[in-house]
Amino acid sequence: MPDIDELKIKLFCDAADFGNLLTWSADPRIKGFTTNPTLMHKAQVVNYEAFARQLIKVIPDRPISFEVLADDPEIMEEQALAISSWGANVNVKLPVTNTWGAFMGPAIRRLSRAGVVLNITALFTLQQVDRVAACLDSNTSAIISIFAGRIADTGIDPAPTMRQAARMLEPSPNVELLWASPREVLNIFQAEDAGCNIITMLPEMLSKLDLIGKDLDIFSLETVSMFYRDACAAGYQIESRRETATLSA
Repeated sequence: MPDIDELKIKLFCDAADFGNLLTWSADPRIKGFTTNPTLMHKAQVVNYEAFARQLIKVIPDRPISFEVLADDPEIMEEQALAISSWGANVNVKLPVTNTWGAFMGPAIRRLSRAGVVLNITALFTLQQVDRVAACLDSNTSAIISIFAGRIADTGIDPAPTMRQAARMLEPSPNVELLWASPREVLNIFQAEDAGCNIITMLPEMLSKLDLIGKDLDIFSLETVSMFYRDACAAGYQIESRRETATLSA
């Protein structure tokens, strides 16, 4: 049976709903937090900086990643410096490119040299990993986030990519590899096996952690019971042959 307590990989909560973030901050299994503008927009966050500063205040003891908002490389760099000033536990999410495909290498290099802890996000290829790693300062911590779940969405198994990325980053002990956008709890164990340091999980996935190691016979019975209970609650009926014969008699 798999045991989450035996894993080395760190679980990060990926969310923007303040209530969810507070709830999971009380769970010692959660070692960090990430968010992004898309999650914040869905959560109807109005003031980006106010939200971030409030979150840093209530969760000061674990890393939290906040993303830059601009598309112009120079403004992205300015925003990264501003975000990094919000708190000692802040990691700055910087996309690997901007929207027109320009590699953010120069900004990554300058920010990393300045001591900004970066979370380089939206990577999909090993070539991107190699280019980003070459820009990171060896004295500054960083995270490289590969969107393994989205790679899987294309029909490609992301595990070989993640495994190779982990090998590529072995000479960089201050750089952590993050398995982003997981699709199921199984991905935690796949990420661990591939050599990843971190995996991000949405609250709805984190809520399934207690299923790890669950007896499958019990799970089967619970599933059957769920179907039966819901059919009864819905009032569904099927006229059986026995009932038809009784009516005819």
